[in-house]
Amino acid sequence: MEVKVYQNKTKVAEEFSKYMIEKSAKQKTFHIALSGGSTPKIVFDVLAEEFANEVDWSTIHLYWGDERCVAPDDAESNYKMTVEHLISKVDIPEQNIHRIKGENDPKAEAKRYGDLLDKELPKELGLPQFDLVILGMGDDGHTASIFPHEINLWVSPDNCEVAIHPESGQRRVSLTGRIINNAKTVAFLVTGESKAEKVKIIIDREEGYLEYPASHVAPKTKDLVWFLDAAAAKLLTSSQS
Repeated sequence: MEVKVYQNKTKVAEEFSKYMIEKSAKQKTFHIALSGGSTPKIVFDVLAEEFANEVDWSTIHLYWGDERCVAPDDAESNYKMTVEHLISKVDIPEQNIHRIKGENDPKAEAKRYGDLLDKELPKELGLPQFDLVILGMGDDGHTASIFPHEINLWVSPDNCEVAIHPESGQRRVSLTGRIINNAKTVAFLVTGESKAEKVKIIIDREEGYLEYPASHVAPKTKDLVWFLDAAAAKLLTSSQS
């Protein structure tokens, strides 16, 4: 595990963008699973505004780590957010965009998207392999849409599962642990003081850390990087940061 700490959200976005560009430049095709949330939104803005011309978008294939079961034009759609902040601003071929269809029946869509990953992604250890999975983390320690109350979904034998938000009851389609941990690289983007407590518990492996889905992110390649701002990292020991 590598922990990178930067001054603020914007610096996290800039440094992660450079990191992603460097990774993707080494391959003819680069498959990325995107995250929703406030931090990826800033990353997408920075990527589009500062680095768009440094990426060969014809080589980039976009997928999603999770999606709310809403229409693609709904304000809550991760796809809609990505279109507004990234896709509409860069020259990426339409056939390179593989969205989770949140408007479909959730169970059928989880199956369809899992099958799509089997078809589109290269295989490693018999499973689909992303080049990069981008993850966020909630204040409750959830990641993708695997929440603490449904942590059993992490070890599902399927590529995707239907998760239920603990408060709203909203259904979401999410990648499972077998796909996330089979990725070549997994990068957490976590910012804000509200995340600091869980960041410390998970990274320092304090008592009870396994209750949080984010603590189960452990790619088989061991290539796991946390991109944190100073606020999210404030409780970590100085040796970590």
